[in-house]
Amino acid sequence: MLVLTLTLLFIPLKAENPACRLHAKPDVPQHSKNGLFLKEYVLISNCLCFFSVNIKEFLFAQTMIFATEEINNNPDLLPNVSLGYKIYDDCRSMSLAIRRAMSLLNGQEESNSSFSSNSCEKPSSVNAIIGLSDSSATKGVASSVGPFHIPVISYYATCACLSDKKEFPTFFRTIPSDYYQSKALAQIVKYFGWTWIGAIRTDRDYGNIGMATFLDIVQQEGVCVEYSEAIVRATPREKILKIVDVIKRSTSKVVVVFASYVDLEFLIQELLTQKVFGLQWVGSEGWISNEYLAIPENYKVLGGAIGCVINNDIIPGLQEFFQNISPSDIPDDSNYNQTARAATGLKDLRQLNIQYADVPELRITSNVYKAMYAIAHSLHKIYECQEGQGPFENKTCANKTKIEPWQLIQYMKNVNFTTKYGEKVYFDENGDPIARYDLVNWQLSKEGTIQFVTVGLYDASLPYGFTLRFPQFTSKKGKPVCCFDCLPCAEGEISNATDSVDCIKCNLEYKANEKRDKCILKETEFLSFGEIMGILLVIFSLLGTCMTIAVALVFFLYRDTPIVRANNSELSFLLLLSLALCFLCSLTFIGQPSDWSCMLRHTAFGITFVMCISCVLGKTIVVLMAFRATLPGNNIMKWFGPAQQRLSVFSLSFIQILICALWLIVSPPFPNRNMKHYKDRIILECDLGSVAVFYAVLGYIGLLSSMCFLLSFLARKLPDNFNEAKYITFSMLIFCAVWVTFIPAYISSPGKYTVAVEIFAILASSFGLLFCIFFPKCHIILLKPENNTKKHLMGKMVS
Repeated sequence: MLVLTLTLLFIPLKAENPACRLHAKPDVPQHSKNGLFLKEYVLISNCLCFFSVNIKEFLFAQTMIFATEEINNNPDLLPNVSLGYKIYDDCRSMSLAIRRAMSLLNGQEESNSSFSSNSCEKPSSVNAIIGLSDSSATKGVASSVGPFHIPVISYYATCACLSDKKEFPTFFRTIPSDYYQSKALAQIVKYFGWTWIGAIRTDRDYGNIGMATFLDIVQQEGVCVEYSEAIVRATPREKILKIVDVIKRSTSKVVVVFASYVDLEFLIQELLTQKVFGLQWVGSEGWISNEYLAIPENYKVLGGAIGCVINNDIIPGLQEFFQNISPSDIPDDSNYNQTARAATGLKDLRQLNIQYADVPELRITSNVYKAMYAIAHSLHKIYECQEGQGPFENKTCANKTKIEPWQLIQYMKNVNFTTKYGEKVYFDENGDPIARYDLVNWQLSKEGTIQFVTVGLYDASLPYGFTLRFPQFTSKKGKPVCCFDCLPCAEGEISNATDSVDCIKCNLEYKANEKRDKCILKETEFLSFGEIMGILLVIFSLLGTCMTIAVALVFFLYRDTPIVRANNSELSFLLLLSLALCFLCSLTFIGQPSDWSCMLRHTAFGITFVMCISCVLGKTIVVLMAFRATLPGNNIMKWFGPAQQRLSVFSLSFIQILICALWLIVSPPFPNRNMKHYKDRIILECDLGSVAVFYAVLGYIGLLSSMCFLLSFLARKLPDNFNEAKYITFSMLIFCAVWVTFIPAYISSPGKYTVAVEIFAILASSFGLLFCIFFPKCHIILLKPENNTKKHLMGKMVS
């Protein structure tokens, strides 16, 4: 665990009463370096505890030194100001960590017994603390120094509890909160469809809070948890055996572990001893990439494990700095020299025989690096402050000769910079950075070593649903998750490179071929004259037109016969003309849409159908008026003669013409390439433009047809021979039935079938009018001419 404290001191060239401070104790190794104009940092570490070396913490301390030297050598950052540091060890003891923090606050650092106690009581000015690797110890230190407004910046404490600003108002960190790690693990479980799992956690803040968040999320997704066990390094063997027995007896084959490697080590050893193999392990960053667990023997238990690790940011120059570390480079003023000698003596850092990018400790070094730079940039802003533009009361700036910790906090909240390796650094309202994780998988190399292969990533800054991303892999059934088959890219995506993990999306007008390695142009679809459905519709359209012409010809040849004269021949011929136009307008719906065809098809359909219904309505009114005119003293027919009938037809049609003209002016129909309905083809269709006007056209037709049906229904009991109201009633029933079923069919039909449905509705309603109104009369004219006499008609009426 590392703790780095910032102190702001002026170092006079000649000290009159120098204070004596013990910079090292055997159990608390330290290392310090002063700057001329000093910002002194104290780094507490368990590098050398009980005479054993923790290489991880040693590397963190060296990263702090590297960052400090880099900042001091940067002329653009804190010019004319040098940073110093102190390094302390807490030996993973919360009480010792708090003791060290409190001694720094009151200036009473532990003194060498050979010095006078009075000479060591000069207070120190602590401006910031960087560090602590453990969440529980960090909570203790952060809560202790919080009332003194001392900022604490951690590079390794991940507990979500530390985001509580009410309890830890001065806490910041450069490592993501475990809240996001819990969400990432939950999304992994959801992604692979695991619904029956077991859970193991570290029985400390890190594991308890992280696992609680994870369980809340997965249970909301319908995942069931068979067991949840807690462990620590000091767990008795009996408890370890009990947990192993629970795992062996369980039916779940997926184990999610939110723990640190030191707590998990004994459990894995026992599982290996009892040969508990074949489980799928999902792990937190506390252990998933730890090299002490990643040994070939443990692969039998943990093979195929998958989990989260901190993003691997390579700091330029740091690897060379590590490799060149030598105890001779470190002043012989502290026990930290012993740490360096122990570390470099135990193992030459040049010969660690590990890949720089794969060392989990080196993933965390970037967080130490960013923490140092966050303070440096905050201090830089303080020194840049101009009076009258400051962030404090009355727009004042901080006293640059004595910066108070609470003033540094104000700048820390707003710090925003980009590291030299391109990482953007800033804190949210909880003092947390943006959460990004690599998802790694345990895989066995050909040499028999375990590799942590990155198979995905998690980015909390992306929208929901896009935060988790895996390459195009799927796990083989019955095999660990490390064994992958390549999947074909999704529809509309291709991969034209060998062993590619990403798919390239085709442009909207293109689709992927069957092999998913090339984008090809999508086929276009529309109702054409050459296909069977188009040919059949054309045939019926022309058939209806020919039949209408034939009926008109019959009516013209027999125009002087009683049955033609009795049925208002002028309106009959006008109705036949409208029906012929209705049959023909259906042809405009077939073929590739164009600007003129889109505008013509809907407007022609609307106008011709209104002409039809207006003629039928006129004929119905004539029948009603004619029989009312037979009553004594009734001269109503003079108000509805031939001229008035023509005027009513044209008036009603003119209203539809105005609606269609408004449609063409405001928002006319236009050809459209619909690429949303189908992924493999483009539908060429006519967009309605204004949907409201289209339904206004249909609504007007529906209004006239409803009026016609109502009047014909009222006239159904009039004498038969002169009354065609019952035929009009049947025709209107067919017409209304067709168009009532047309609307839902039109909305639900895909592609070219939408056009076919509309043509069918036009033809069906036109045939209904033609058959119901004219065929009975043609039957009498052609097949029963004896009934086509005035005597027969008058006789039947009298009877």
